[in-house]
Amino acid sequence: MKSISVLVFILFCSTTKLYSQTKETYQFSQDINYKIEKDTVKWKYQTGATAHSISGYYKKALETWDKNGAQIPIITTEDSLYFKEFHSENAVNYIISRSKNEKVIMLNEAHNNARHRVFTTSILKGLYDNGFRFLGIEALNDTLINKRKFPVLESGFYTQETQFGNLVNEAIQIGFTVFGYEDFDTPNLNGKEREIKQAQNIAKWIEKNPEGNFLIHCGYDHIIEGIPGIKSWEKAMAGRLTEFTGINPFTIDQIKYSERGDSKLNQPYIEMLNLNYPAILVDSNGKTFNGAIDNPKKIDCAVIHPITKYNNESPDWMTLSGKRKIYNISNSKIKEFPALVMAYRINEFEKDGIPADVIEILDDTKKGSLILNKGKYKIVIKNKDYKITNEFLHTVKN
Repeated sequence: MKSISVLVFILFCSTTKLYSQTKETYQFSQDINYKIEKDTVKWKYQTGATAHSISGYYKKALETWDKNGAQIPIITTEDSLYFKEFHSENAVNYIISRSKNEKVIMLNEAHNNARHRVFTTSILKGLYDNGFRFLGIEALNDTLINKRKFPVLESGFYTQETQFGNLVNEAIQIGFTVFGYEDFDTPNLNGKEREIKQAQNIAKWIEKNPEGNFLIHCGYDHIIEGIPGIKSWEKAMAGRLTEFTGINPFTIDQIKYSERGDSKLNQPYIEMLNLNYPAILVDSNGKTFNGAIDNPKKIDCAVIHPITKYNNESPDWMTLSGKRKIYNISNSKIKEFPALVMAYRINEFEKDGIPADVIEILDDTKKGSLILNKGKYKIVIKNKDYKITNEFLHTVKN
């Protein structure tokens, strides 16, 4: 985790430069792979994984990330015995129930893992019903978003990914005020300064809205309340927020117990639980599992995500437990293969909005499925040269 945090800004800049050399934000997987092969920087697999994620290739994003190298995780007998003290609870239900007694809830994400954004989306309505009104997003850089009511390509870099766009869009539709808290204006911030600036910006929102409850969606180690892996930080953003406001946030790690591209790299607890829903573990005294008997990072709990199942190469969790519908693309709609198919909420394509879903269909033997909320969409199909070959309207009903 330490190396990931150190590289986060470098990866952002490198990915932006390399993968925006074409004007196309959403690309065919072979074009992304070609750029990875041509890249010479040592972190090319991290940047490539992010590029795969933005274009909707969930599994390729995980597999590409793993090419950077990782150790096969093991657990000790002591770890196993400690783990058995806990029972699993549905993570969505647990967080929503606990939110009744929380002022600030923080979840993290890996920037190449769209699943983490879908999970945050799944708790929005429940948190809103329990009084949460503000959603802070590290990746967002858009002061007009609450007026416009939807994100656009210029709203941020990671927010260009479809499930991040869906997260922001749904939050606004539910009624959240969405805000970014990263300091994009001060040049050359070091790690410690960045954590402080993030916390200060969130604290300002809390000060202006003392009656409001806040959900914060951030990256990686920023949720650490205790000792961060990077000692020069001294404190991560979550710890700084407590320092500045006196508020103890409820912090949730999504990264450690998420599947990897190579199953050998999965944390053993995922297989030991073998569940079909994201879980949070709780013991008989109400204590939540955060990975270790004495975790110096002092993160409150971890979500253990199950192994993904696929429907026409689309991850099962994208349907939000059936809330979203599957729309199978007819081959009659595709004039050339391979094809890149994008679904835009009505009137958003023309304004550089974020598609609700993107898929590639390589040939006429493949079936392509879009996963969409109910509503009206403009379907845009491009050929291998990124020329639009067809576009049409489609309505998704309940």
